[in-house]
Amino acid sequence: MGATRARIAIDAMGGDYAPTEIVAGALRAREELGVEVLLVGDPQQIKAVPHQNRLDQIAIIPAEGTVEMHEEPLSAIKRKPKASINVAMDLVKQKQADAVVSAGHSGAAMAAALLRLGRLRGIDRPAIGAVLPTMIASKPVLILDVGANVDCRPKFLEQFALMGTVYSQYVLGITAPKVGLLNIGEEESKGNDLAVRTHQLLKENKQISFIGNAEGRDVLSGRFDVIVCDGFAGNVLLKFAEAVGEVAIQILREELPQGLHGQIGTALLKSNLKRIKQRIDHAEHGGGLLLGVAGVCIISHGSSQAPSIFNAIRLAKEAIDNQVLERIQSQNRGVNLEVKDQGSEVRG
Repeated sequence: MGATRARIAIDAMGGDYAPTEIVAGALRAREELGVEVLLVGDPQQIKAVPHQNRLDQIAIIPAEGTVEMHEEPLSAIKRKPKASINVAMDLVKQKQADAVVSAGHSGAAMAAALLRLGRLRGIDRPAIGAVLPTMIASKPVLILDVGANVDCRPKFLEQFALMGTVYSQYVLGITAPKVGLLNIGEEESKGNDLAVRTHQLLKENKQISFIGNAEGRDVLSGRFDVIVCDGFAGNVLLKFAEAVGEVAIQILREELPQGLHGQIGTALLKSNLKRIKQRIDHAEHGGGLLLGVAGVCIISHGSSQAPSIFNAIRLAKEAIDNQVLERIQSQNRGVNLEVKDQGSEVRG
């Protein structure tokens, strides 16, 4: 699959800056990554964006409306079968696209993926995985779940660890990913009932390299390659980390140019500052991969602009090229991971 040209269905109507920024990011990805993009949404709005002169070679797939942020996701996607996220998922289901990227309602994206693509057999709940930088250069950490499942059972987190290990191994290039469980202490007995019971499952699972609990201060240390948690804690952690990155960038912008020495230093350090921004700016990571469904789905931030969309498409391409879905099914020998029926039950 790595030799084929990836076809990515883009939910052009999802996100705060749709469709202008979504289209801009998609066009850049087409030019720089060599992917084929399918823009899904209202053709008139898409063609009205400032980049319209570059749309001649791009397929625009008509859709009607989108799922608004205030809407309950499951009822909305059932009520709006032609919404852009539904049409995009159908393209993957019908094998007209290899992946979906959306910056729209994350709950709707997850529900649409479950209803239209189904889950992998042996996976009870899919998880959103987010890649964050660590204190060690070129050594990211994968956090999952960061928002798909507010409430979890121990076996869900065990499955997250299995899927995260495969992703870390084949996409992030880590030979033997070290797995940690987000907790309030290093001791096995620490944490709530979910943490204690999950710790035991992870410890007994020979398919992963579980090295123990990860406290908040350990998350970005580089000690762990994969950290699992429920979606409530993971989402709080993700947004806090993003905010810290934004604060750091803002402080650098404000403080470095102060005074003549600062202005000269800033000019001399321009390339260094660019690398710093690339390491800590969440826009550089693009979003999270929805692991556990029978299709490649990238869920981006609602505030995504063109750079984030470009990087989300890059994530999708990496997942396709590295055959993440196939590897999850083949590597997790302890569970029969096959595609569930398309009519799989969708639960909150």
